[in-house]
Amino acid sequence: MPDYHIHTLPNGIRIVHKQVLHTKIAHSGFILDIGSRDELPNQTGIAHFWEHMAFKGTEKRKSFHILNRLESVGGELNAYTTKEKICFYSSVLDKHFDKSFELLTDITFRSVFPEREIEKERGVILEEMSMYLDTPEEAIVDEFDAVVYDTHPLGSNILGTKESVSRFEKQDFLDFLTRNLSTDSLIFCSVSNLPFEKVLKLAEKYLGDIPEIKKQRERVPFSTYIPKSVTIEKPISQAHCVLGCPAYALSDDRRIPFFMLVNLLGGPGMNSRLNLAVREKHGLVYTIDANYATYIDTGLLTIYFGTEKKQLKRTTSLVLKELKKLREVPLGSLQLHTAKEQLMGQLAMAEESNMGLMMMIGKSILDQDRVDSLNEIFGQIKNITATDLLDIANDALREDQLSFLNYVPA
Repeated sequence: MPDYHIHTLPNGIRIVHKQVLHTKIAHSGFILDIGSRDELPNQTGIAHFWEHMAFKGTEKRKSFHILNRLESVGGELNAYTTKEKICFYSSVLDKHFDKSFELLTDITFRSVFPEREIEKERGVILEEMSMYLDTPEEAIVDEFDAVVYDTHPLGSNILGTKESVSRFEKQDFLDFLTRNLSTDSLIFCSVSNLPFEKVLKLAEKYLGDIPEIKKQRERVPFSTYIPKSVTIEKPISQAHCVLGCPAYALSDDRRIPFFMLVNLLGGPGMNSRLNLAVREKHGLVYTIDANYATYIDTGLLTIYFGTEKKQLKRTTSLVLKELKKLREVPLGSLQLHTAKEQLMGQLAMAEESNMGLMMMIGKSILDQDRVDSLNEIFGQIKNITATDLLDIANDALREDQLSFLNYVPA
């Protein structure tokens, strides 16, 4: 990717900006190196609850004023929580970037967690849980984390549990922030047509009085994995299955080759091996895909499909057959070339989204203190050999290391 600008304020907050001249929209957000894996055992779900509560009142705004501030000028304000990150972000016309920056700063640093709003939002999150539990294709993927990571914090559901969400009070949010919020572990990132000088001037205006906060928080690394097979009966009409295992961490040199292997196996292309073998050839599924998530100390491979209960065993067998092919049969030169071209094209198209680009830049700097250019990534992809992929498949796709989670109709 072309150049970006980065500046560290005296309080440790980093400002990252990429100027894109051909857009009228300013995308920006605070990306914090805090996620659900940073919760203590009695705090399960509080990171996600905080994300909700940030919109419910600050020292100078009530909920309505927060929600109306950007919506009234056609902008969008949103947030998300993952295992390792919380992000508050917005998209507005460039002329409203000042408003956006000020509001994002307000909800990120000056939330007051009104007790009345906590009670209301508790109900919203419990409804979110119910909706998610009624969607087995989503619920099973999240529950698979607990199968692989067991009692490790990465195994906890980001939403928490009904019990934990039902007991959170104002002091719990304050305690969580006190333990985890550190100004040198968060970034304000923006992508717009504005010059960096203007962004930096606003950063000094709105963030200059934020005190420096330094925390020595250490994340518990994941180290012990025992493959499991779990089957749960549910009041559903279709069987759902997720299988997978731990994979390479974010900093591992095998990450990009493995990502290419997973993309070949079950990426978004309709020509993925799993889609061709299971859907197109046998008509056993509507959806089948493979995904690879990376964390600072581990990763996770997941393969998901839904099928008729009576076809569950056969479909699983076909998936395992495709994994075996990757372990035993090296890609031919044309197959390897096609896999590389497909992945490079997908990555290039993903960078066309300025919102996605903004988040990618911020996350990359938080995790790796750098942003790899598209050309650098392409160079790594071009250097991958069929032998590399075969070795990685035999290391990471061993059948005896796979875990399984099945939802079957009761």
